[in-house]
Amino acid sequence: MINVTEARKGITIELDGTLYEVLDYEHIKMARGSAQVRLKLRDVRGGHTIDRTFQATAKFPRARVERQPVQFLYRDGDLFYFMNTQTYDQTPLNRSQVGDAANYLAENATCDLLAYGDEPIGIELPAAVVLTVAETEPWVKGDTAQGGTKPARLETGLVVKNVPLFINIGDRLKIDTRSGAYLERA
Repeated sequence: MINVTEARKGITIELDGTLYEVLDYEHIKMARGSAQVRLKLRDVRGGHTIDRTFQATAKFPRARVERQPVQFLYRDGDLFYFMNTQTYDQTPLNRSQVGDAANYLAENATCDLLAYGDEPIGIELPAAVVLTVAETEPWVKGDTAQGGTKPARLETGLVVKNVPLFINIGDRLKIDTRSGAYLERA
């Protein structure tokens, strides 16, 4: 059992027979009463989000989610195929299970497959990934009136708004998977 005050962003809990991932956590202190905790939760299987408020003394079971190292192989429509790097088993996940992580998945990218028992429920990306620039505007010397940055579309379709002017098509960039921000040239 986990106390609601120990809940943090990213953990998976079981509530009313359903698996939820904690998206946001807010501790609310009342002037004349017990503290409350407001959680924003995403249903791991269904994908919808809910907001729930709990008393600070509430407890619920923490879901035992296993992490397995996998490699992204390819995408076929709304299915994403991953290969376990230890057993070479292939696992398909649908678009709702992958979520926004699809913007950071290039072929042969490594990540962790999250499984609850034998059921795959999603993936967890590393903090940063390296992606190739597919499209960006050319830089003209002296074109710094707009602050020295420009947008760039990456190989996965993700658009990074603020990359330096010297970045060209074909360059490999390190991108933060939590914010989608440009970190450095790889």
